[in-house]
Amino acid sequence: MAKTVIPFGPQHPVLPEPIHLSLTVEDEIVTEAIPALGYVHRGLEKLCDIRDIHHMIQIVERVCGICSKIHAMCYCQGIEEMMGVEVPDRAQYLRVIWSELHRVHSHLLWLGLFADAFGFESLFYQFWRIRERVMDINEATTGNRVIVSVNVIGGVRRDLTPDQIRWILSELDIVERETRELESTILDDYTVRKRTVGKGMLTRDQALALGAVGPTLRGSGVKEDARQLGYAAFKDLDFEPIVEQDGDSYARNRVRFRETLQSINLVRQALRKLPEGEIATKVKGFPEGEHTSRVEQPRGELFYYFKADGTKHLDRLRIRTPTFANIPPLAAMLPGIELADVPVVVLSIDPCISCTER
Repeated sequence: MAKTVIPFGPQHPVLPEPIHLSLTVEDEIVTEAIPALGYVHRGLEKLCDIRDIHHMIQIVERVCGICSKIHAMCYCQGIEEMMGVEVPDRAQYLRVIWSELHRVHSHLLWLGLFADAFGFESLFYQFWRIRERVMDINEATTGNRVIVSVNVIGGVRRDLTPDQIRWILSELDIVERETRELESTILDDYTVRKRTVGKGMLTRDQALALGAVGPTLRGSGVKEDARQLGYAAFKDLDFEPIVEQDGDSYARNRVRFRETLQSINLVRQALRKLPEGEIATKVKGFPEGEHTSRVEQPRGELFYYFKADGTKHLDRLRIRTPTFANIPPLAAMLPGIELADVPVVVLSIDPCISCTER
C-alpha cells in the first residue's frame, strides 16, 4: 500500500494554533506523526537579561494571554520563595480567585473551539457568549479582560470590595446555569460521540511514560494536579482532581467540562473564605540562588526554573509549558486514526503553540 506524507499546518482552517505535523498516511489512516516546532519563537526568556525582576512579571504574562494570570503567579511565587517573602493570606486567596476565573474562561474558550471543530458553530457561539461574563468579571475587578496584571512580588495590586464579591457570586450562578444547559449537547450528542469516543487513544501507561500533564493526563485515569501541592490558598479549599478513565478525545472533553464547573465552585469557596488583611508585602532586595516553581495551568502543570545572582536581573529563566509536555503524547495518539479526525484529536490536548515557543 502506498504511503503519502502530508504536511498538516502550521495553518489549518479548523485548527487555531500554528502547529506543524508531518503525517504519514496509508489509505486515509495515519501511520506516523512527526511534530515540528519553531514558527512563532519570541525569545521571551532571554529578556530576563535586560528586564529587572519586577518588570519580568509583565513579560511572563505575555507567554500566554489566556492563562496570563497563572504565569505571573508561578513567576512571583518562585521569586517570593527564593527571597523568603511572606505573602498575606488575603493576597493568596485573591490569586486563587483570579486564577480559577482564568481557568473557567480558558476552558469555555476551548469547549467552543472544540465544538466548532466538528461543525457545531452555534454551540461555539454559546460557549463564548457565556465566557463573556467571566471576561466582564476580569475587566471590572482588574481593569483588563485577558492580561490582568494583578500579581506583584509580595502579593497582588488590587482588592475586591464587598459589592464586587456579591456581584461576582451572582454572575457565577448564571455562568454555571448556562454552562450546565449545554452539557447534554457537548457530552451526549451523537455527532460529538462519533467524532471523539475511541479517537486519539492515550493509555494510562503511555500518559505517564510520555510525560502528559493536565486534562490530557487526567483523561487517561491519572489523578495528578499541581493544585494538590497546596500553593496559594488551595490548601484551605475543598479540591479533588477531575479524572476520566477512557483516555480518548471524549474523556479529555469531559475532564475540561467538569473542571469548568469545579473552578466556579473553587472561586465561590475562596470568595466566601476570603480573610481580612493586607494584599501585599513590601519587598526589598533581590533573589539569589536556584529555585523552581510549579502551578496548574488550564492545560496542565506549568514549571518555572530560576537562577539568580543577587542583582536586579535574573541570571536564567526557563519555562516549561504544558503544551510542550503534551506534544509527545499527541504524537502517540495520532497513528491509527483517520486523517479527517486529526484536527479534533489535536484540539483535544488544547494546544497553545505561542506558550510552547517562547
